[in-house]
Amino acid sequence: MSEDQHSPAPLRLFNSLTRTVEPFAPIEPNHARVYSCGPTVYNYAHIGNLRAYVFTDTLRRVLLWKGLDVTHVINITDVGHLTSDADAGDDKMEAAARASARSIWDIAAHYTQAFKANIADLNIIAPSEWTVATDYVPQMIAFAQKIAPAHCYQLDSGLYFDTATVPGYGALAGGRDDAAHARIDPVAGKRNPSDFAIWRASPPGEQRQMEWDSPWGKGAPGWHLECSVMSEARLGHPFDIHTGGIDHREIHHPNEIAQNQAFHACCGGTVDAATAGFTGARWWMHNNFLVDRSGKMSKSRGGFTTLFSLTGRGVHPLAYRLLCLGAHYRSELEFSPENLGAALTRLKRLVMAIEALKARAQGVTWQSPRLDYLRANLHPGLAPLLEQFDAAISDDLMTPRALPLVEEVLGMKKVPVDERLCLIAAFDHALGLNLLTLARADLRLAPADATMTPAEIDAELDRRQAARADKDFALSDHIRDSLAARGVDVMDGDPLRWEWRVALD
Repeated sequence: MSEDQHSPAPLRLFNSLTRTVEPFAPIEPNHARVYSCGPTVYNYAHIGNLRAYVFTDTLRRVLLWKGLDVTHVINITDVGHLTSDADAGDDKMEAAARASARSIWDIAAHYTQAFKANIADLNIIAPSEWTVATDYVPQMIAFAQKIAPAHCYQLDSGLYFDTATVPGYGALAGGRDDAAHARIDPVAGKRNPSDFAIWRASPPGEQRQMEWDSPWGKGAPGWHLECSVMSEARLGHPFDIHTGGIDHREIHHPNEIAQNQAFHACCGGTVDAATAGFTGARWWMHNNFLVDRSGKMSKSRGGFTTLFSLTGRGVHPLAYRLLCLGAHYRSELEFSPENLGAALTRLKRLVMAIEALKARAQGVTWQSPRLDYLRANLHPGLAPLLEQFDAAISDDLMTPRALPLVEEVLGMKKVPVDERLCLIAAFDHALGLNLLTLARADLRLAPADATMTPAEIDAELDRRQAARADKDFALSDHIRDSLAARGVDVMDGDPLRWEWRVALD
């Protein structure tokens, strides 16, 4: 097929600012700059939190698929995030330190490493840079000093941003209402319910583990301030895309935008029509919630589901990634044992089918070529699938339409094996499931409560095989039943021989 028969589909992304899907073009030719709100490292991330990073990684992979260079920044919040996302209550880090009688710095280091382990386990590309909030406190103070004269006022509890000084405040959230304001605890002296803290003063007689001197007294920055400062410091202003969970769309991100507009207003004055466009990012993108009907997605309730708890039950983390890809990022995704089990089964079937193809390909390696090369040289039978895949992921990251195309490629028996594997490798650069490197045995994760080692299981299976050879079927059945009672399923006639039983209930 000739290269000019098809052209790439234009990339279109939903912009929360306009509530429309718009053609995407980066500010700087061939280079996209992306900032993602990162974790507050006071506890482990639950799987609902992690959906945001599967979404952001998918966005990054699609940008790469479209031939763009990507600079991606994720921040680590180790100060300033309060026990309510609505800018109220105690600092989450300080509260965690008191509850555990540990240093706040130790807590931050522990949960930062845990989060990075989750990112690696989900095959999420590490960001170009991690930014840590406490490294940028001097820049936050300087930022606040610039906007304070025209946009802030001081109370005993700290420095507050007057949202009335920014026309159109809350536009990202689609307009503010009483329900949104109700999430924000009242503070004596606040001019408007939606006003938020830029700097929180340490209470008299109380010493925080994390506090700094400032023009407004000793204290710590507000949560919203850090993202405005770090995104501009690392990506410039404006940059292309700011991502986060849909919960950030209501308060955190509107507050960021207000700060950005104030900072870039002429001479620190009020924001007018000429400066109102300084929102920081051109695109604001948000993933929807992961919904767990059992109510285990809230850290405040305790007992929440983490990626570590899933792997502790024998679920490979890429099964959770596949579950996320099976729904559009802007749709709610229901989490249930049945849904996760189906995703794990689907992943196993994909890996088994690809292993079978690789065995027939006689050691050929598959490097995903450039798309222009693929379009010019791909087998004619596969060309329509390449275009369908490109169209799906270019349509606001429509992964639910893209995933079945992998299975279609696997089923095209009249197409040479190496060509099918080459296209699957290309698809997987966008999907991030490690399909060409995963082995079926990799998906056999030992649950945390396993009472046998793989070597012990293999020894029992060898003993069972000998019993069957001796026609001692009673002993053979006893060994099988004994293994089953200990969570091991025997698979006669299968080269893998056995598998852990995954208990998701």
